[in-house]
Amino acid sequence: MMNLNLAGPVAPQAAERAFFNPDSGNWLERLVFNNRIVVVLLCVLFTLLLGAQATRLTPNASFDGMLPLSHPYLQNYLAERKKLVSQANSLRIVVERKGGGSILDEEYLESLKKINDEVFLLSGVVRGQMKSLWTPSTRWTVVTENGFEGGTVMPSDFDGSAGALQRVRLNIERSGEVGQLVARDYQSSALIVPLAERDESGNALDYAALSQSLEALRSKYDSDKLAIRVTGFAKVAGDMIEGLAQVMLFFALAAAIVTAIVLWYTRCLRSTVLVVMCSMIAVIWQLGLLPLLGFSLDPYAALVPFLVFAIGMSHGAQKMNGVMLDIGRGFDKLVAARYTFRRLFIAGFTALACDAVGFAVLLVIDIHSIRQLAIIASLGVAILVFTNLILLPVLLSYTGVSAKAAQRAVRADAVGGVSGLWTILARFTERRWAVAAILLAVLLGMGGVLGSRGLQIGDLDEGAPELRPQSRYNVDNAYLTRHYATSSDVFVVMVKTPAQTGLRYEVLERIDDLEWRLRQLDGVESTTSLASLARQNAVAMNEGNPRWFELSPNQGALNTAASRAPRSLVDGDFSLPQIQVFLRDHKADTLRRVSEAVEEFARQNDSEDARFLLAAGNAGFEAATNAVVKKADRFMLLLVYAAVIVLSYVTFRSWRAVACAIIPLALTSVLSEALMVALGIGLKVATLPVVALGVGIGVDYALYVLSILLAEMRKGESLHAAYRHSLQTTGRVVMLTGITLAVGVATWALSPIKFQADMGVLLAFMFVVNMIGALVLLPALAHFLLKSPKAV
Repeated sequence: MMNLNLAGPVAPQAAERAFFNPDSGNWLERLVFNNRIVVVLLCVLFTLLLGAQATRLTPNASFDGMLPLSHPYLQNYLAERKKLVSQANSLRIVVERKGGGSILDEEYLESLKKINDEVFLLSGVVRGQMKSLWTPSTRWTVVTENGFEGGTVMPSDFDGSAGALQRVRLNIERSGEVGQLVARDYQSSALIVPLAERDESGNALDYAALSQSLEALRSKYDSDKLAIRVTGFAKVAGDMIEGLAQVMLFFALAAAIVTAIVLWYTRCLRSTVLVVMCSMIAVIWQLGLLPLLGFSLDPYAALVPFLVFAIGMSHGAQKMNGVMLDIGRGFDKLVAARYTFRRLFIAGFTALACDAVGFAVLLVIDIHSIRQLAIIASLGVAILVFTNLILLPVLLSYTGVSAKAAQRAVRADAVGGVSGLWTILARFTERRWAVAAILLAVLLGMGGVLGSRGLQIGDLDEGAPELRPQSRYNVDNAYLTRHYATSSDVFVVMVKTPAQTGLRYEVLERIDDLEWRLRQLDGVESTTSLASLARQNAVAMNEGNPRWFELSPNQGALNTAASRAPRSLVDGDFSLPQIQVFLRDHKADTLRRVSEAVEEFARQNDSEDARFLLAAGNAGFEAATNAVVKKADRFMLLLVYAAVIVLSYVTFRSWRAVACAIIPLALTSVLSEALMVALGIGLKVATLPVVALGVGIGVDYALYVLSILLAEMRKGESLHAAYRHSLQTTGRVVMLTGITLAVGVATWALSPIKFQADMGVLLAFMFVVNMIGALVLLPALAHFLLKSPKAV
């Protein structure tokens, strides 16, 4: 590390003010402040260029980007992808007849046909795999005295007459689509719409545009007779992208609150504007770099720009406060800026390095969206080194602060804080108070450990947990679950066999056995496979007698059933029959039960002629994602803490000081996990980054407090005096930023996007607890670890 003269002057004497030597600082200080105009002009140029690039940034999502492609489940899926009908990224569009009427109505069926035709033409639809009552692939089959008869469910000569409607009803019942394409109460029917990841032009599918098309379709056909309901990943992504506008409003509100409180604290408009401006410049640079790197703004990464802004405000407030105090003590604004730069750069740089590490360790998770988030966030934090550690002091060296604000800061410093607060906090360096604080921390830690045991991996709610329970999407999903035997949560088991072997009785018997076991599990609504289709065919071939609902060992009968199987159940050469498992929800427990049951069955029944592979379908992919998150959670936190410990040790060269910084941080991590359990928030792709970066961001407070405390103790001050001095300089800003940022993000609790609301509560909690840890638990630990100057 470069020598930045950490023990530089904090309370300069008159002689120092009179004889400031501009060449006494380190090489970086001289480089920056001897070329201030160049620094400012370069930053203006970068802001203009990257600001123009930021206008090209578009929000979008990626289905494949949310998947852990190296997980065995996904590897199995990718190896057989060409043989599978899309079961994962698909829409289910339900057309409901309002008022409790039946779909067996001419007007309804004609409207359904128009909707089918319009959906068929939407960009990104895999048209050959789309299915509804009006698609040719939806067929019925029956055995009569003349042999097999069949046809499309909607006959080509449908004329809407009473006889035609009765015929459609008979066809639906014969097709076996009741509970799948048709609701059990005959009050609605569904369109199953598989989606490609790229549109017809080869571009990534635009989920925002697709969602707008679906909403236009809804508006067009929603009436007093019809209701349109849409579920699927694409609609969740579209709703979240649409909600980004509201998310930005809450970000703006949070930023306004932070700015207002900082202005109230400083009573200096010019310096507050500079802090906000430099933090916003960092966000502009960050967003401008994304199009250049080929990135779009994923809804799950929408939190990152505000986090960068928040981190920038925290560091900027420290620099502003340092300049304000030094000017109040008689320094020229340039000298004050240089002293503040010299005194706080090392702590700020280390803190930002820890923040960057907190984001960068997310790269160990093999999910593209998380890795992209890690890169975006790390870029933003790296940019803050230039905008808030270098540009801000340079700008303050030109503008300074108002004389009234500087005098007010010095008066507050002299009287020891508001209402003796610093005196109270400084008492935590005394034995009695230190012991009490540490005992309380131990009790909280034990409670947090017990509470965090209930932390679950994955989603804990039905529907889309990213959205409010009362959101339109979740209302639609609840309707689908209530009225259909099949849901939008599909878990697909692939059975790998040699060609033409998938229809042999020995293989189908094992498939049938697995189906039966899965249907006994809580959370499984229904299953379907080539084996269950063969059972249904046996009934049909024996005059509909339910006693024949058995898996016949007659290979000819099995061949007949297989010849009529849809592509969604078996591939063309009968080497990959599939079991579709329709789940009530995609909660973590449901996915775990299904995955464990299939894995156990595979261990007992895999052979050369049939191997049971997990997993396809959106629920199968989510089970794989949960497994990756579970595996990465502790390893990722271990990496974050290891990196933060190393960086802190390189900075302070004292394991005792590192312990004082890290122990409060660990307590916050434990309590945060307990809070997630209390709020019913699972650990998943959307929440894992926040848990990790809570460590990186949280250490900022401790680093600023310790930087001054250690510098004073190395000059011979007692722990009590050194800590009090730290409180009166960096400590007051730690308290300010901790509270203001917590208030700012707490406003997110009002957001219509539940994901953002949950993150707002978690971040507010982390900001406050990390702040309290740095101001209360850190000095208590220092009483035992840093009592004498020799210990530092």
